Amino acid sequence: MRMKLLQLATMAAWLLAALAAPSAYAAVPSALPDGQPLPSLAPMLQRVNPAVVNIATHATTAVRNPLLDDPFFRRFFNIPNRQRYRHTRSAGSGVVIDAENGYIVTNNHVVARADDIDITLSDGRVLAAELVGSDQPVDLALLQVPAEGLIEIRFGDSDALRVGDFVVAIGNPFGLNQTVTSGIVSALGRSGLGLEGFEDFIQTDASINPGNSGGALVDLSGALVGVNAALFSPAGVNVGIGFAIPANLVQAIAGEIVEHGEVRRGYLGLEVQNLDPNLAEAFDVTDKDGVVVVSVAPGGAAAGQIETGDVITRIGGRPIREIGDFHSQTAAVFIGDELKVELLRKGSRREATIIVEDDLLEEVGGERIDTRLAGTELQNFRDENELGAGVVVTEVAQASRAWAAGLRRGDVIVAANQKEVNELKDLRENIGINARQILLRIYRAGRYGYISIR
Repeated sequence: MRMKLLQLATMAAWLLAALAAPSAYAAVPSALPDGQPLPSLAPMLQRVNPAVVNIATHATTAVRNPLLDDPFFRRFFNIPNRQRYRHTRSAGSGVVIDAENGYIVTNNHVVARADDIDITLSDGRVLAAELVGSDQPVDLALLQVPAEGLIEIRFGDSDALRVGDFVVAIGNPFGLNQTVTSGIVSALGRSGLGLEGFEDFIQTDASINPGNSGGALVDLSGALVGVNAALFSPAGVNVGIGFAIPANLVQAIAGEIVEHGEVRRGYLGLEVQNLDPNLAEAFDVTDKDGVVVVSVAPGGAAAGQIETGDVITRIGGRPIREIGDFHSQTAAVFIGDELKVELLRKGSRREATIIVEDDLLEEVGGERIDTRLAGTELQNFRDENELGAGVVVTEVAQASRAWAAGLRRGDVIVAANQKEVNELKDLRENIGINARQILLRIYRAGRYGYISIR
Protein backbone atom coordinates (compact mmCIF):
# COMPACT_ATOMS: atom_id res chain seq x y z
CA MET A 1 0.00 0.00 0.00
CA ARG A 2 2.82 2.40 0.90
CA MET A 3 4.51 1.60 -2.42
CA LYS A 4 1.29 2.38 -4.33
CA LEU A 5 0.93 5.72 -2.54
CA LEU A 6 4.53 6.53 -3.37
CA GLN A 7 3.93 5.65 -7.02
CA LEU A 8 0.82 7.84 -7.18
CA ALA A 9 2.66 10.74 -5.54
CA THR A 10 5.53 10.37 -8.02
CA MET A 11 3.10 10.27 -10.92
CA ALA A 12 1.35 13.42 -9.69
CA ALA A 13 4.70 15.22 -9.43
CA TRP A 14 5.61 14.22 -12.98
CA LEU A 15 2.25 15.47 -14.28
CA LEU A 16 2.56 18.82 -12.49
CA ALA A 17 6.05 19.26 -13.84
CA ALA A 18 4.93 18.34 -17.32
CA LEU A 19 2.07 20.80 -17.31
CA ALA A 20 4.40 23.56 -16.17
CA ALA A 21 6.88 22.80 -18.97
CA PRO A 22 6.74 24.74 -22.27
CA SER A 23 6.26 21.54 -24.26
CA ALA A 24 3.80 19.96 -21.83
CA TYR A 25 2.57 17.13 -24.01
CA ALA A 26 6.07 15.91 -24.82
CA ALA A 27 6.98 15.92 -21.13
CA VAL A 28 4.24 13.52 -19.93
CA PRO A 29 5.98 10.23 -19.06
CA SER A 30 4.84 6.80 -20.23
CA ALA A 31 6.20 5.12 -17.11
CA LEU A 32 7.29 5.86 -13.54
CA PRO A 33 10.98 6.63 -12.89
CA ASP A 34 11.61 3.05 -11.77
CA GLY A 35 10.33 1.76 -15.12
CA GLN A 36 6.94 0.54 -13.89
CA PRO A 37 3.87 1.48 -15.99
CA LEU A 38 1.53 4.23 -14.87
CA PRO A 39 -1.43 3.13 -12.70
CA SER A 40 -4.42 2.29 -14.91
CA LEU A 41 -7.89 0.78 -14.66
CA ALA A 42 -7.53 -0.70 -18.14
CA PRO A 43 -6.65 -4.30 -17.08
CA MET A 44 -9.68 -4.47 -14.77
CA LEU A 45 -12.00 -2.96 -17.39
CA GLN A 46 -10.83 -5.43 -20.03
CA ARG A 47 -12.19 -8.18 -17.79
CA VAL A 48 -15.39 -6.44 -16.70
CA ASN A 49 -16.61 -4.54 -19.76
CA PRO A 50 -17.84 -7.65 -21.65
CA ALA A 51 -20.26 -8.35 -18.78
CA VAL A 52 -22.05 -5.01 -19.31
CA VAL A 53 -24.57 -5.02 -22.16
CA ASN A 54 -26.75 -2.57 -24.04
CA ILE A 55 -30.51 -3.04 -23.77
CA ALA A 56 -32.92 -1.79 -26.44
CA THR A 57 -36.66 -2.11 -25.90
CA HIS A 58 -39.58 -1.76 -28.29
CA ALA A 59 -43.12 -1.06 -27.12
CA THR A 60 -46.52 -0.20 -28.57
CA THR A 61 -48.57 2.20 -26.47
CA ALA A 62 -52.05 3.59 -26.90
CA VAL A 63 -52.17 7.31 -27.69
CA ARG A 64 -54.91 9.07 -25.78
CA ASN A 65 -56.31 12.42 -26.89
CA PRO A 66 -58.92 13.84 -24.45
CA LEU A 67 -60.78 15.48 -27.35
CA LEU A 68 -61.23 12.13 -29.08
CA ASP A 69 -62.85 10.77 -25.92
CA ASP A 70 -65.73 13.19 -26.43
CA PRO A 71 -68.44 11.56 -28.63
CA PHE A 72 -69.80 15.00 -29.65
CA PHE A 73 -66.35 16.11 -30.88
CA ARG A 74 -65.94 12.92 -32.91
CA ARG A 75 -69.39 13.27 -34.52
CA PHE A 76 -68.92 16.98 -35.27
CA PHE A 77 -65.64 16.40 -37.11
CA ASN A 78 -66.66 12.99 -38.44
CA ILE A 79 -63.70 11.27 -36.72
CA PRO A 80 -64.00 7.45 -36.53
CA ASN A 81 -63.81 5.88 -33.10
CA ARG A 82 -60.50 4.08 -33.57
CA GLN A 83 -57.74 3.59 -31.04
CA ARG A 84 -54.39 5.05 -32.08
CA TYR A 85 -51.06 3.52 -31.15
CA ARG A 86 -47.49 4.72 -31.03
CA HIS A 87 -44.32 2.66 -31.37
CA THR A 88 -41.58 3.67 -28.94
CA ARG A 89 -37.96 2.67 -28.41
CA SER A 90 -35.77 3.16 -25.39
CA ALA A 91 -32.30 2.15 -24.28
CA GLY A 92 -30.54 1.20 -21.09
CA SER A 93 -27.86 -1.08 -19.71
CA GLY A 94 -27.64 -4.49 -18.09
CA VAL A 95 -25.15 -6.75 -16.35
CA VAL A 96 -24.56 -10.46 -16.98
CA ILE A 97 -24.61 -12.13 -13.55
CA ASP A 98 -24.85 -15.78 -14.65
CA ALA A 99 -23.16 -16.70 -17.94
CA GLU A 100 -24.08 -20.39 -17.72
CA ASN A 101 -27.83 -19.71 -17.55
CA GLY A 102 -27.85 -16.44 -19.50
CA TYR A 103 -29.20 -14.23 -16.69
CA ILE A 104 -28.88 -10.46 -17.01
CA VAL A 105 -29.99 -7.97 -14.36
CA THR A 106 -31.19 -4.45 -15.13
CA ASN A 107 -33.61 -1.85 -13.81
CA ASN A 108 -37.31 -2.59 -14.00
CA HIS A 109 -38.01 0.82 -15.53
CA VAL A 110 -35.70 -0.03 -18.44
CA VAL A 111 -37.84 -2.98 -19.59
CA ALA A 112 -41.27 -2.22 -18.10
CA ARG A 113 -44.06 -2.43 -20.69
CA ALA A 114 -41.62 -3.58 -23.38
CA ASP A 115 -42.97 -5.85 -26.11
CA ASP A 116 -39.51 -6.86 -27.33
CA ILE A 117 -36.11 -6.67 -25.63
CA ASP A 118 -32.83 -6.87 -27.53
CA ILE A 119 -29.43 -7.29 -25.89
CA THR A 120 -26.27 -6.09 -27.62
CA LEU A 121 -23.07 -7.64 -26.30
CA SER A 122 -19.66 -5.97 -26.31
CA ASP A 123 -18.64 -8.16 -29.29
CA GLY A 124 -21.53 -6.78 -31.38
CA ARG A 125 -23.87 -9.77 -31.15
CA VAL A 126 -27.58 -8.98 -30.73
CA LEU A 127 -29.70 -11.45 -28.73
CA ALA A 128 -33.42 -11.51 -28.01
CA ALA A 129 -34.12 -11.51 -24.27
CA GLU A 130 -37.04 -12.81 -22.24
CA LEU A 131 -38.23 -11.19 -19.05
CA VAL A 132 -37.93 -13.77 -16.26
CA GLY A 133 -39.39 -11.56 -13.55
CA SER A 134 -39.24 -8.12 -12.02
CA ASP A 135 -39.48 -6.32 -8.70
CA GLN A 136 -40.96 -2.87 -9.16
CA PRO A 137 -40.53 -1.66 -5.54
CA VAL A 138 -36.75 -2.10 -5.79
CA ASP A 139 -36.65 -1.29 -9.54
CA LEU A 140 -34.94 -4.50 -10.63
CA ALA A 141 -35.67 -6.94 -13.45
CA LEU A 142 -34.09 -10.23 -14.49
CA LEU A 143 -33.70 -11.11 -18.17
CA GLN A 144 -32.53 -14.30 -19.86
CA VAL A 145 -30.74 -14.76 -23.18
CA PRO A 146 -29.23 -17.83 -24.88
CA ALA A 147 -26.15 -18.76 -22.85
CA GLU A 148 -23.53 -18.74 -25.60
CA GLY A 149 -20.16 -17.11 -25.08
CA LEU A 150 -21.30 -14.82 -22.27
CA ILE A 151 -18.97 -13.33 -19.68
CA GLU A 152 -20.36 -12.73 -16.20
CA ILE A 153 -19.40 -10.29 -13.50
CA ARG A 154 -18.36 -11.24 -9.99
CA PHE A 155 -20.49 -10.04 -7.07
CA GLY A 156 -18.80 -7.97 -4.40
CA ASP A 157 -19.95 -7.30 -0.84
CA SER A 158 -21.80 -3.99 -0.89
CA ASP A 159 -22.10 -4.05 2.91
CA ALA A 160 -18.30 -3.67 3.07
CA LEU A 161 -18.35 -0.39 1.13
CA ARG A 162 -17.18 2.77 2.88
CA VAL A 163 -17.71 6.41 2.05
CA GLY A 164 -14.65 7.43 0.07
CA ASP A 165 -14.07 4.07 -1.64
CA PHE A 166 -13.26 4.38 -5.35
CA VAL A 167 -15.92 3.05 -7.73
CA VAL A 168 -16.38 2.86 -11.50
CA ALA A 169 -19.70 3.12 -13.38
CA ILE A 170 -20.04 1.23 -16.67
CA GLY A 171 -22.98 1.56 -19.04
CA ASN A 172 -24.38 3.05 -22.21
CA PRO A 173 -25.32 6.69 -21.52
CA PHE A 174 -26.99 8.43 -24.45
CA GLY A 175 -26.39 5.27 -26.50
CA LEU A 176 -22.58 5.54 -26.15
CA ASN A 177 -21.68 1.87 -25.61
CA GLN A 178 -19.22 0.77 -22.94
CA THR A 179 -18.78 4.22 -21.38
CA VAL A 180 -16.71 4.22 -18.19
CA THR A 181 -16.78 6.91 -15.50
CA SER A 182 -15.05 6.91 -12.14
CA GLY A 183 -15.61 8.47 -8.74
CA ILE A 184 -16.05 7.64 -5.11
CA VAL A 185 -18.81 6.44 -2.81
CA SER A 186 -20.36 9.70 -1.62
CA ALA A 187 -22.85 8.22 0.86
CA LEU A 188 -24.45 4.93 1.85
CA GLY A 189 -28.01 3.96 2.74
CA ARG A 190 -29.64 6.89 0.99
CA SER A 191 -33.44 6.77 1.37
CA GLY A 192 -36.42 9.07 1.44
CA LEU A 193 -35.75 10.22 -2.13
CA GLY A 194 -39.15 9.24 -3.49
CA LEU A 195 -37.59 7.25 -6.32
CA GLU A 196 -38.71 3.72 -5.42
CA GLY A 197 -40.79 1.84 -2.87
CA PHE A 198 -37.70 0.43 -1.11
CA GLU A 199 -34.70 2.73 -1.01
CA ASP A 200 -31.21 1.87 0.22
CA PHE A 201 -29.06 3.56 -2.40
CA ILE A 202 -25.33 3.90 -2.79
CA GLN A 203 -24.65 7.52 -3.70
CA THR A 204 -21.70 8.20 -5.99
CA ASP A 205 -20.19 11.07 -7.94
CA ALA A 206 -19.22 8.74 -10.80
CA SER A 207 -21.15 10.17 -13.75
CA ILE A 208 -24.51 8.41 -14.24
CA ASN A 209 -26.51 9.75 -17.17
CA PRO A 210 -29.64 8.64 -19.07
CA GLY A 211 -28.88 5.22 -20.54
CA ASN A 212 -26.65 4.22 -17.61
CA SER A 213 -29.66 2.74 -15.82
CA GLY A 214 -29.13 -0.96 -15.17
CA GLY A 215 -25.37 -0.75 -15.69
CA ALA A 216 -22.63 -1.83 -13.32
CA LEU A 217 -21.05 0.00 -10.42
CA VAL A 218 -17.83 -1.85 -9.63
CA ASP A 219 -14.95 -1.46 -7.18
CA LEU A 220 -11.32 -1.29 -8.26
CA SER A 221 -11.04 -5.08 -8.31
CA GLY A 222 -13.90 -5.28 -10.83
CA ALA A 223 -16.47 -6.75 -8.43
CA LEU A 224 -20.07 -5.62 -8.79
CA VAL A 225 -21.05 -3.48 -5.79
CA GLY A 226 -24.18 -1.89 -7.25
CA VAL A 227 -26.55 -1.55 -10.20
CA ASN A 228 -26.89 2.02 -11.42
CA ALA A 229 -30.46 3.17 -10.95
CA ALA A 230 -30.94 6.93 -11.07
CA LEU A 231 -29.37 10.34 -11.24
CA PHE A 232 -30.32 13.46 -9.33
CA SER A 233 -30.36 16.54 -11.52
CA PRO A 234 -32.82 19.35 -12.21
CA ALA A 235 -31.55 19.48 -15.81
CA GLY A 236 -31.72 15.70 -16.40
CA VAL A 237 -27.95 15.32 -16.79
CA ASN A 238 -25.25 14.35 -14.34
CA VAL A 239 -24.24 16.87 -11.69
CA GLY A 240 -22.22 14.48 -9.55
CA ILE A 241 -25.10 12.84 -7.67
CA GLY A 242 -26.02 9.35 -8.82
CA PHE A 243 -27.57 6.35 -7.10
CA ALA A 244 -27.06 2.61 -7.34
CA ILE A 245 -28.88 -0.37 -5.84
CA PRO A 246 -26.51 -2.33 -3.52
CA ALA A 247 -25.19 -5.57 -4.99
CA ASN A 248 -26.22 -7.64 -1.96
CA LEU A 249 -29.84 -6.62 -2.48
CA VAL A 250 -29.53 -7.26 -6.23
CA GLN A 251 -28.22 -10.76 -5.59
CA ALA A 252 -31.03 -11.53 -3.13
CA ILE A 253 -33.77 -10.26 -5.47
CA ALA A 254 -32.32 -12.09 -8.50
CA GLY A 255 -32.11 -15.33 -6.52
CA GLU A 256 -35.74 -15.01 -5.47
CA ILE A 257 -36.86 -14.44 -9.07
CA VAL A 258 -34.82 -17.41 -10.36
CA GLU A 259 -36.27 -19.72 -7.72
CA HIS A 260 -39.89 -18.59 -7.73
CA GLY A 261 -40.39 -16.50 -10.86
CA GLU A 262 -41.36 -13.56 -8.68
CA VAL A 263 -40.34 -11.81 -5.48
CA ARG A 264 -42.34 -13.33 -2.64
CA ARG A 265 -41.66 -10.58 -0.16
CA GLY A 266 -42.73 -11.32 3.38
CA TYR A 267 -44.97 -9.02 5.36
CA LEU A 268 -43.81 -8.39 8.92
CA GLY A 269 -46.94 -6.47 9.90
CA LEU A 270 -44.99 -3.69 11.62
CA GLU A 271 -45.30 0.08 11.46
CA VAL A 272 -42.39 2.06 12.88
CA GLN A 273 -41.17 5.62 13.35
CA ASN A 274 -37.80 7.17 14.06
CA LEU A 275 -36.48 7.29 17.60
CA ASP A 276 -35.96 10.86 18.83
CA PRO A 277 -34.61 12.03 22.23
CA ASN A 278 -38.10 12.53 23.68
CA LEU A 279 -39.23 9.03 22.69
CA ALA A 280 -35.96 7.55 23.91
CA GLU A 281 -36.57 9.09 27.34
CA ALA A 282 -40.20 7.97 27.36
CA PHE A 283 -39.26 4.37 26.56
CA ASP A 284 -36.25 4.34 28.89
CA VAL A 285 -33.77 3.88 26.06
CA THR A 286 -30.23 5.26 26.11
CA ASP A 287 -29.42 4.36 22.50
CA LYS A 288 -29.73 7.17 19.97
CA ASP A 289 -30.32 4.88 16.99
CA GLY A 290 -33.31 2.68 16.27
CA VAL A 291 -36.97 2.75 15.28
CA VAL A 292 -39.99 2.59 17.56
CA VAL A 293 -42.75 0.09 16.81
CA VAL A 294 -46.07 1.93 16.72
CA SER A 295 -48.29 -0.87 15.39
CA VAL A 296 -48.24 -4.68 15.15
CA ALA A 297 -50.75 -6.27 12.78
CA PRO A 298 -52.73 -9.10 14.42
CA GLY A 299 -51.86 -12.37 12.76
CA GLY A 300 -48.78 -10.88 11.07
CA ALA A 301 -45.37 -12.54 11.12
CA ALA A 302 -44.17 -10.34 14.01
CA ALA A 303 -47.28 -10.80 16.17
CA GLY A 304 -46.38 -12.39 19.51
CA GLN A 305 -42.70 -11.53 19.09
CA ILE A 306 -42.72 -7.74 18.78
CA GLU A 307 -44.79 -5.32 20.86
CA THR A 308 -45.75 -1.68 20.41
CA GLY A 309 -43.17 0.49 22.14
CA ASP A 310 -40.28 -1.86 21.31
CA VAL A 311 -37.22 -0.15 19.84
CA ILE A 312 -35.70 -2.21 17.01
CA THR A 313 -31.93 -1.78 16.76
CA ARG A 314 -30.87 -4.60 14.41
CA ILE A 315 -32.52 -6.85 11.80
CA GLY A 316 -30.69 -9.84 10.40
CA GLY A 317 -27.40 -8.59 11.82
CA ARG A 318 -27.67 -5.16 10.20
CA PRO A 319 -27.93 -2.01 12.37
CA ILE A 320 -31.23 -0.14 12.17
CA ARG A 321 -30.48 3.52 12.78
CA GLU A 322 -33.56 5.10 11.21
CA ILE A 323 -36.74 4.26 9.35
CA GLY A 324 -34.89 4.13 6.00
CA ASP A 325 -32.69 1.30 7.33
CA PHE A 326 -35.82 -0.58 8.43
CA HIS A 327 -37.51 -0.34 5.03
CA SER A 328 -34.35 -1.23 3.10
CA GLN A 329 -33.78 -4.31 5.24
CA THR A 330 -37.36 -5.52 4.84
CA ALA A 331 -36.88 -5.27 1.06
CA ALA A 332 -34.85 -8.49 1.27
CA VAL A 333 -37.20 -10.35 3.63
CA PHE A 334 -38.87 -13.21 1.79
CA ILE A 335 -41.45 -15.84 2.64
CA GLY A 336 -39.77 -18.69 4.50
CA ASP A 337 -37.01 -16.55 6.03
CA GLU A 338 -36.08 -16.80 9.68
CA LEU A 339 -35.29 -13.30 10.83
CA LYS A 340 -33.30 -12.34 13.93
CA VAL A 341 -34.39 -9.03 15.42
CA GLU A 342 -32.59 -7.23 18.24
CA LEU A 343 -34.69 -4.80 20.25
CA LEU A 344 -34.97 -2.82 23.44
CA ARG A 345 -38.05 -3.29 25.62
CA LYS A 346 -38.50 -1.26 28.80
CA GLY A 347 -34.78 -0.64 29.04
CA SER A 348 -33.67 -4.26 28.56
CA ARG A 349 -32.11 -5.75 25.44
CA ARG A 350 -33.89 -8.69 23.83
CA GLU A 351 -33.72 -10.84 20.72
CA ALA A 352 -36.73 -12.10 18.77
CA THR A 353 -36.95 -14.66 15.98
CA ILE A 354 -39.58 -14.03 13.31
CA ILE A 355 -40.63 -16.78 10.92
CA VAL A 356 -41.83 -15.04 7.77
CA GLU A 357 -44.80 -16.89 6.32
CA ASP A 358 -47.38 -16.30 3.62
CA ASP A 359 -49.87 -14.43 5.78
CA LEU A 360 -52.38 -12.94 3.38
CA LEU A 361 -55.33 -12.06 5.58
CA GLU A 362 -58.97 -11.80 4.62
CA GLU A 363 -58.50 -8.14 3.60
CA VAL A 364 -55.35 -6.39 2.34
CA GLY A 365 -54.17 -3.29 0.53
CA GLY A 366 -53.65 -4.00 -3.16
CA GLU A 367 -49.98 -2.98 -2.99
CA ARG A 368 -49.31 -6.13 -0.97
CA ILE A 369 -50.47 -8.18 -3.95
CA ASP A 370 -48.74 -6.09 -6.64
CA THR A 371 -47.62 -2.46 -6.75
CA ARG A 372 -49.85 -1.89 -9.80
CA LEU A 373 -52.84 -2.52 -7.52
CA ALA A 374 -51.77 0.21 -5.09
CA GLY A 375 -54.72 2.35 -4.07
CA THR A 376 -57.14 -0.58 -3.84
CA GLU A 377 -58.48 -2.56 -0.91
CA LEU A 378 -59.18 -6.24 -1.59
CA GLN A 379 -61.10 -8.84 0.41
CA ASN A 380 -61.82 -12.54 0.07
CA PHE A 381 -65.35 -13.08 -1.23
CA ARG A 382 -67.79 -15.95 -0.78
CA ASP A 383 -71.10 -16.39 -2.62
CA GLU A 384 -73.03 -19.55 -1.96
CA ASN A 385 -75.18 -19.02 -5.06
CA GLU A 386 -73.95 -17.83 -8.48
CA LEU A 387 -70.25 -16.85 -8.19
CA GLY A 388 -68.87 -19.19 -5.57
CA ALA A 389 -65.64 -17.45 -4.56
CA GLY A 390 -63.29 -14.65 -5.62
CA VAL A 391 -61.77 -11.38 -4.43
CA VAL A 392 -63.97 -8.32 -4.04
CA VAL A 393 -62.68 -4.76 -4.49
CA THR A 394 -63.82 -2.78 -1.44
CA GLU A 395 -62.05 0.52 -2.26
CA VAL A 396 -60.35 2.09 -5.32
CA ALA A 397 -58.52 5.43 -5.14
CA GLN A 398 -59.33 7.64 -8.13
CA ALA A 399 -55.64 8.54 -8.61
CA SER A 400 -54.61 4.88 -8.89
CA ARG A 401 -53.64 2.88 -11.97
CA ALA A 402 -56.43 0.42 -11.16
CA TRP A 403 -59.04 3.20 -11.36
CA ALA A 404 -57.61 4.47 -14.65
CA ALA A 405 -57.87 0.93 -16.05
CA GLY A 406 -61.55 0.73 -15.07
CA LEU A 407 -61.56 -1.22 -11.78
CA ARG A 408 -64.32 -0.09 -9.44
CA ARG A 409 -65.56 -0.68 -5.93
CA GLY A 410 -67.75 -3.77 -5.76
CA ASP A 411 -66.04 -5.56 -8.65
CA VAL A 412 -65.40 -9.23 -7.93
CA ILE A 413 -62.17 -10.60 -9.39
CA VAL A 414 -62.77 -14.17 -10.50
CA ALA A 415 -59.64 -14.70 -12.63
CA ALA A 416 -56.21 -13.13 -13.12
CA ASN A 417 -54.00 -13.70 -16.16
CA GLN A 418 -56.51 -16.36 -17.30
CA LYS A 419 -56.17 -18.37 -14.08
CA GLU A 420 -59.06 -18.85 -11.66
CA VAL A 421 -59.07 -16.74 -8.50
CA ASN A 422 -60.82 -18.06 -5.40
CA GLU A 423 -58.91 -16.08 -2.77
CA LEU A 424 -56.21 -13.46 -2.31
CA LYS A 425 -53.44 -16.05 -2.43
CA ASP A 426 -54.59 -17.14 -5.91
CA LEU A 427 -54.64 -13.53 -7.08
CA ARG A 428 -51.03 -12.92 -6.07
CA GLU A 429 -49.77 -16.18 -7.55
CA ASN A 430 -51.58 -15.61 -10.86
CA ILE A 431 -50.31 -12.06 -11.22
CA GLY A 432 -46.77 -13.35 -10.84
CA ILE A 433 -47.24 -15.46 -13.99
CA ASN A 434 -47.18 -12.40 -16.26
CA ALA A 435 -45.05 -9.47 -15.14
CA ARG A 436 -45.95 -7.25 -18.11
CA GLN A 437 -49.61 -6.76 -17.29
CA ILE A 438 -52.41 -7.77 -14.98
CA LEU A 439 -55.38 -9.18 -16.90
CA LEU A 440 -58.35 -9.38 -14.54
CA ARG A 441 -61.69 -11.04 -15.26
CA ILE A 442 -64.27 -9.32 -13.11
CA TYR A 443 -67.96 -9.70 -12.28
CA ARG A 444 -69.97 -6.48 -12.05
CA ALA A 445 -73.73 -5.99 -11.85
CA GLY A 446 -74.58 -9.37 -13.32
CA ARG A 447 -72.03 -9.23 -16.14
CA TYR A 448 -68.46 -10.41 -16.69
CA GLY A 449 -65.68 -8.39 -18.30
CA TYR A 450 -61.91 -7.97 -18.58
CA ILE A 451 -59.65 -5.21 -17.26
CA SER A 452 -55.97 -4.85 -18.15
CA ILE A 453 -53.64 -2.99 -15.79
CA ARG A 454 -50.04 -2.18 -16.80
